[in-house]
Amino acid sequence: MFERFTEEARRVVVLAQEEAREAGDPCIDGAHLLLGIATVQGPGSRVLRRNGVDVPRLRAAIHDVGDPNGPLDADALAALGIDLGQVRRAAESVFGAGALDDRSRRRRRRPTGHLPFTAAAKRVLVGSLRAAIARGDRSIDSRHLLLGLLDAGEKRTDAVLRRLDLDPADLRRRLEDDSDAA
Repeated sequence: MFERFTEEARRVVVLAQEEAREAGDPCIDGAHLLLGIATVQGPGSRVLRRNGVDVPRLRAAIHDVGDPNGPLDADALAALGIDLGQVRRAAESVFGAGALDDRSRRRRRRPTGHLPFTAAAKRVLVGSLRAAIARGDRSIDSRHLLLGLLDAGEKRTDAVLRRLDLDPADLRRRLEDDSDAA
């Protein structure tokens, strides 16, 4: 499958790995891929920018959401009417940056070498191939990666998209419209 990746799509994967490593995460997930897509100049980043998403805003949303599988589950708190982003900002204004971060994660050394993909991130890659085939495209670029990401149903990425007030169906439509992604 990777032989079909354009240089742009390969760069997305490299940047996703760098993002995961920088965050001290042991695996590459959809949020890391989303950051890679937003960073690399291509159809995926253009559609995100047209929807008001740039890298700093995306990083803030990922930070606000946290890790849904970690100690602070943004979806669970939202169901109780608690905005994790608001709680995090209030805690950080009093106790400093990273006050609610998992302490074991901060002490953990940054992983080196190749980082594996989570199962959901693997679904993104497979979904990108399916998107390219469905469109009749011979290669996979950031448009296909973002389409795969929208179809993967990864909890953290879905929470980030909600945080950014992005409608996955609208994003998909814009990605599939050549003029909007070009």
